Amino acid sequence: MTAKLTVGYIGLGLMGKPIARNILNTGFPLVVHNRSRAAVDELVALGAKKAYSPKEVAAQVDIVFTNLPDSPDVELAALGPDGIFEGAHEGLIFVDNSTIKPASARHIAEKLGEVGVTCLDAPVSGGDIGAQKGTLAIMVGGPADALEKALPVFDAIGKSITHVGESGAGQVAKCANQIMVAAQMVAMGELIVFAQKAGADPQKVVQAIQGGAAQCWTLDVKPERLFAGNRQPGFKAHMQDKDLGIVMETARKYGIPLPTTAVNTQLFDAMLEMGMGDLDNSAVIGVLESLANSQLVVD
Repeated sequence: MTAKLTVGYIGLGLMGKPIARNILNTGFPLVVHNRSRAAVDELVALGAKKAYSPKEVAAQVDIVFTNLPDSPDVELAALGPDGIFEGAHEGLIFVDNSTIKPASARHIAEKLGEVGVTCLDAPVSGGDIGAQKGTLAIMVGGPADALEKALPVFDAIGKSITHVGESGAGQVAKCANQIMVAAQMVAMGELIVFAQKAGADPQKVVQAIQGGAAQCWTLDVKPERLFAGNRQPGFKAHMQDKDLGIVMETARKYGIPLPTTAVNTQLFDAMLEMGMGDLDNSAVIGVLESLANSQLVVD
């Protein structure tokens, strides 16, 4: 019965396309839509069905996913002209894999609920590698029974699926995730610049501290790429900056002091001003190099 669920996926970018491919490869009938049609054609060649609007996707599936850049994009796809709202039917589940404002997730859930759609905000973490391998961490807000129904599809794309709470809670968790990710990227950049300018081999320093209390995903994955001179995404810096904007806006709304995150946000803002927005978020080291008048020696 579960295998017969028909799934829709809207937004086939760096993360969305491999996620959609994993859903298709697991055996779910898949309908896809994207503004750029090349990604649609690629998935159609693998067996997916194409659609030309979110409305068209929603009308013919049991579960419809979105993975779009920002809150206004998701709101438009969900509630705008030719959106999911117009293609809604009783029993449809809407799952948003994007990172958007918790308030936007709650608004969309309220409006789609008026036409019988159950909503799950389900942002993901793990980067393009996690999306390709189907090993993403998924943090979910919304009704538990909807998650239970959608779980076989979630299992196709992630290895860690956590029901955080009601609508918006998944996005709150993603904000928390991005606080930590930004802190790790900046700290890694600082320690590499520090090691090099203080006269030690930064590669050896990273190797030395990976086995101790500093061990984390960022140190396990990112330094090797940086030392090879590779600063390509990954997860684009302008998306990290956008996410931090959501964090800071939400913090202001609830009166939450985030002094370290505020500084990290300024560093990612500087990345964009320096023309590095399309590089990996680990390339924030470039801002620190500029401040330190230093350049990482690469292999």
